[in-house]
Amino acid sequence: MNQATSEENAAVESAVALPAYMTEVYDWAYVNPRYVRWLDRNIVVRVLLFANDQRLMRAYLNEICPGSRVWQVAHVYGDLVKRAADKVGDKGLFQLTDVTPIQIEHAEKKLADRAWARVTHCDAAHWVGQIYDLVCSFFLLHEVPEEKKREVVDRMLASVEKDGKVVFVDYHRPRPWQPIGWILRFVNAKLEPFAESTWMHEIREYASQPERFSWEKRTFFGGVYQIVVAKPIASGE
Repeated sequence: MNQATSEENAAVESAVALPAYMTEVYDWAYVNPRYVRWLDRNIVVRVLLFANDQRLMRAYLNEICPGSRVWQVAHVYGDLVKRAADKVGDKGLFQLTDVTPIQIEHAEKKLADRAWARVTHCDAAHWVGQIYDLVCSFFLLHEVPEEKKREVVDRMLASVEKDGKVVFVDYHRPRPWQPIGWILRFVNAKLEPFAESTWMHEIREYASQPERFSWEKRTFFGGVYQIVVAKPIASGE
């Protein structure tokens, strides 16, 4: 990373402010240190994802090539960030950003002994970093307002190499026969006000220029979850 880019990143980090929706909606989940301390556990992730946690994590981890440059746009509870950094290995770069100070603290502790891992306090929508081989959002989009979704998706797509990929792991509209859908409707109504938009819209709809990428989607668990991989289309194709 050159000096100019380093200075830009330092300026972004120093100016970052916690978005109002984080304290208004997600204080219990991501902001209050007391709650975060109890929630940042593998068992919590397993329960919240109805025992699909390993399957979904593998879908992301399988996209990582050892020695590559990876940007994960937000911290994830449990051991996923350590596993992703280990898959990258010491020949590559694992960059993690998050907008919440307590999440940065937890991520730094997890990755402290991995010299190739960097943790930066930053809003993913404003991140100015390298161009990466892989960029991943793991269950972030359903937690941010609509305009922020567009900003984050565009920043992710702008940050990937021409032969790289952008991976989105998130919720999806459940099939009518999937009873978990009714549980999630209740949870969304009470705790996740931005989540059902991922049921109503394809992730590609949040991109300003979706035609510049190929889009591949797989769904899991009766449609409850989706894995979307976007790859740049070479000019002239």
